Parts: sequence; C-alpha cells; structure tokens
Amino acid sequence: MMSTRRSFLGAATAAAAISPALFAKASKAPFKIGVATYSLRKFSRPEAIEILKRLGVQYVSVKEFHLKYVSTPEEIAAARKEFAAAGLKILSGGNVGMAEKDETKLRKYFDYAKAAGMPMMVCAPTHETLPIVHKLAKEYKIRLAIHNHGPEDKHFPSPQSVLEAIKGFDPLVGLCIDVGHTARTGVDVVESIKLAGSRLHDMHFKDLREFKGGKARETQVAVGEGIMPFREIFQALKQIKYKGGCMLEYEIFAEKPEPGMAKSLEHMRKMAASLDS
Repeated sequence: MMSTRRSFLGAATAAAAISPALFAKASKAPFKIGVATYSLRKFSRPEAIEILKRLGVQYVSVKEFHLKYVSTPEEIAAARKEFAAAGLKILSGGNVGMAEKDETKLRKYFDYAKAAGMPMMVCAPTHETLPIVHKLAKEYKIRLAIHNHGPEDKHFPSPQSVLEAIKGFDPLVGLCIDVGHTARTGVDVVESIKLAGSRLHDMHFKDLREFKGGKARETQVAVGEGIMPFREIFQALKQIKYKGGCMLEYEIFAEKPEPGMAKSLEHMRKMAASLDS
C-alpha cells in the first residue's frame, strides 16, 4: 500500500498538466469544480485530504467514510478544522440515505449536517419519507439535493422523477443530477439541466463509454474518455446561471483512483475554461 501511495505522487502530476493560465481561467469560471469524497472511499480522512490537496481541489462533498454520522461534536469539530486547514470548502455531505420512516432517525442526519457545517445534503429519500425530509429541511434551513440513481432506482431514477415529486416544495429542496445515471435512464442530460433550472442544487460528474444496455453502468471511464457531452453540459449550466458544485464522483479503481481523478479534473477544468473561446 505504501508503494501505491508513493506512486500517486508521480501520477498526480497529471493534475498540473493544465497550464497555469488555463487553470487560473478555469478557477474564475462560474463553476465550483470539486470532488465527492466517495471517490476516495478506500482512504482515511487524512489520506483523502492529502490526495485532494495534490489534485488542487477546493470544494468537497463529504461522504460518511470521512466523517462518520456517529461522530461526537468534538470529533466533527476536529474534522471541520482538518478540511479547512487544507483549504477545502465543504459544499455538502452525502449521498445520505434517508429511507427511515421514523422522524427521529431522519433528524439525526440534519443534526450531523448542521454540526459539520454542511449547508446542503445530497440525499436519497423515498416517496414516503419525502414529506418528513421536506419538513426537516425547512426547520434546519439546510438545502437538500435529491440524487437520481438511474434505472435501478425505484424511487428517483431520473431528474424528471425528482422534479415531479417536489412540485410545490420549498426552494430548499432540489436535486443532484448525476450525469451518468441520468444518461442511462434514456433522458437527455443537457435538457434535464435546463428543465431543472433553479431546482438544480448539485451535480455529480462521471463519464461512460455507453449509455444503453444493462451493463452501461460498468463502462465508466475518466471524464473526457467516454461519450458524455461535457462542453454542452457546462454550457447548459452557464445558461441557467448555476451556482452549485460540479463534483467529480469517480467510482472506478477504488484502490488507486488518483490518476483517473487527475485526468477527470483536468478535463472538467478545461471545459469550464473554454466556454468563452
């Protein structure tokens, strides 16, 4: 494992392949390009933070692997300081499963998010728990981004299914469009972004070589190596004046994700920087 860690140092230099001028331009683009730390689920919080620093990441969506729900207030405060000391801004937590029907059990997630300084939770409620989750979002004043999970998701497979379910809800409740899962449902990712408009609170970025078929989910590659229309995606985000996170969720090569993450972030930054060209 230590030799693998050391090998990351060399591989991570791919993150710097984007020129300093272009990197600066990408940083000034109206997008918060970051990482969902599920991408680093095989690593401890200190290890994940070091990788994120090497990749030049500023924004994170923190998965429970790196800040446990059962953490004490003191442990949560310490974790917040670790992220902040590394120059990482927590945009959200999640994905948080919210299938429990008991309000008390659901409330614990909101207490956790508040203590962790998470202004938003990416989450997966059910149709049955959605009214309770809506109520708690208003009480805690925490934004929710309901994550669609593709054809396998019995509740919210597509962005459209989320939008239909939250009609009339407080603006605090919106959606997280996962571009990979969305494409696999057969709906247009770009049009889904435009349709979501102000309800779009978060974005999960990944790339696939195929959108159709039962094994499409298994064709994930580094961003830019598949068929996802990322330039058009960023153009649509710019069109709707999107201010949320563009979070890389790199689900492959869990034991050695850094090279693919570096390539993915480089491509995302280049796409963001090239919109005016």
